[in-house]
Amino acid sequence: MADRPRRIIVAITGATGATYGVQLLRRLDATPGVETHLVVSDAATLTLHQELGLQRRDAEALAHVVHRNRDIGASIASGSFQVDGMVIAPCSMKTLAAVAHGLSDNLVTRAADVMLKERRRLVLMVRETPFNLAHLRNMTAVTEMGGIVFPPLPSFYHRPASIEEMVEHSVDRVMDLLGLENAHAARWSGMKAAPDA
Repeated sequence: MADRPRRIIVAITGATGATYGVQLLRRLDATPGVETHLVVSDAATLTLHQELGLQRRDAEALAHVVHRNRDIGASIASGSFQVDGMVIAPCSMKTLAAVAHGLSDNLVTRAADVMLKERRRLVLMVRETPFNLAHLRNMTAVTEMGGIVFPPLPSFYHRPASIEEMVEHSVDRVMDLLGLENAHAARWSGMKAAPDA
């Protein structure tokens, strides 16, 4: 691994929350020694535009390598291509279901399947609320296979002042899960003071 950069796959799918994928790409781009591989689904192209006013090419410009979701023969579709982690940000319930059932019907789900079979780090930033029983069972299945289900739920102990700060906090947590240096992250150091009795 010392002879190559740390490779991280970022997949953006059609759930709401495209900002998580974009912010993660920006953070990874600023992290030395990291090479990003990006896959954007067709539905994600719509959410990038709807939520952020971005075109697909804007997100692609943030990655080192871009793959088409229909390119099932891409490098990241093989376990012999060494990758250190994959994040689906955001992860739609359709994508979650495909990963949970090993469908591998496009490059996002094939790459995720490779991560699981090779026992590599896979993080799914699932976006839906409320969850139905199918969602919960699919999350359980992915967890049992070694994936990490990471709904980007905001925390408030660091007192975020904006949506951007809430997004950044979730991205910080994902960076930690990938084992990447992250001086930007707000760290919990205990209660500042006891509340009045």
